[in-house]
Amino acid sequence: MDFQAIRVDNFPIDSELTDTGNVGPDLSAATHAYLATPRALVWRTPSPDWSLFVLLLPLASRLSLMANPIFGQLTRDWGHSIRFIGVDRHQCIYDFRSLLTDATLRRLVASLARWLHDDETHDGLPMRAAETATLDVLFAALGENMLTILEARRDDWGAHLAREHRLEPQAPGSLFDRPSRYPDFMAQLHQALRRELIDVAFYGKVLRSIDLREAAAEQRIAALLEGTLEPVTLVKLGRSRAGQHLGCYNWLLTGQGHAAQRAYVLGKLPAFAQFFAETLINAQARPRSGLVAAAEHDRRAALLRPDDAREALRQAIDSGQDRWVIEALSANFGVEHNVLRALWRHCPTALDAPPTWHLKEILLRLNELPERAWPRDDRQWLDLASRAVPTLAE
Repeated sequence: MDFQAIRVDNFPIDSELTDTGNVGPDLSAATHAYLATPRALVWRTPSPDWSLFVLLLPLASRLSLMANPIFGQLTRDWGHSIRFIGVDRHQCIYDFRSLLTDATLRRLVASLARWLHDDETHDGLPMRAAETATLDVLFAALGENMLTILEARRDDWGAHLAREHRLEPQAPGSLFDRPSRYPDFMAQLHQALRRELIDVAFYGKVLRSIDLREAAAEQRIAALLEGTLEPVTLVKLGRSRAGQHLGCYNWLLTGQGHAAQRAYVLGKLPAFAQFFAETLINAQARPRSGLVAAAEHDRRAALLRPDDAREALRQAIDSGQDRWVIEALSANFGVEHNVLRALWRHCPTALDAPPTWHLKEILLRLNELPERAWPRDDRQWLDLASRAVPTLAE
């Protein structure tokens, strides 16, 4: 097993940021936490069944408070920004966010406290103890959900496959949610500017250093993850215009010989990337009579039970037949075939990959319009997408 703690790079401006006499005690303390907190803890081959564990961490500026049980809500809020990513020996990628229960977060806080308060004396033994303690917490979370050994896992293991995020830093829906990573540090920086402890020029230099060092750390983490994933599937995904969408990666990888057909449909409809990932990763074969209607492109497919409808759509996509795919998607969303045919010819990149509920609203809006009245440029598409958000009932 190989372990690595990825931190941000040092910059010359750090000496001024950590000088209490220069920026004040609050910003100085926040800077120390900003520089000391690892951006990711990485374990390569932590077990024969797992190729990679990556624990993405937000800033640990309030770790001493979180160690107190009184501040349980603070711990939960901090835990919302943690990402526990795993890659198994079959090269599927997982998002274990749902395993980070209150008890697991408390154990993580206790083990991560060593990263800030232990030094590397005695031949690095304290740091290795922190590494071991953190890894034990992660394996305990996996063990409680029967995920440690792949052959012994429960049938619901697919619920943990990554579905939402992209691997590209700074892309919409990126795995690296920078704004939620260091809000306390930014708050202290803004406060120091308001109190005139720092000037605007120095503030600008700090912001530029943050962008540079965070981007470098994100690129290193992304490279580690990408190097563990299946390269042929990544190439197919890259050609599909959907970007490095982790949910679509899993969808292609688990295609069992249908990855080419799935990549083809994804290339035609990149705006449906999140829908495909959310809906079809767990679609299993269910030989029911309702599938006969779907195979004949009958509109009654829209009335199938959810599991049958997903299987009908999966069969249509895996068949490689354009017409069947278009009609199955039309039935799924309850829109005319011509709406999907028009998007099949030209799917606008401005839509990106909205969540399924938003995609459905967009399609229903398009269904109400003749094609000649559809948006013609990116600005108009974004305007339509914003108007497709349903208003809350009074």
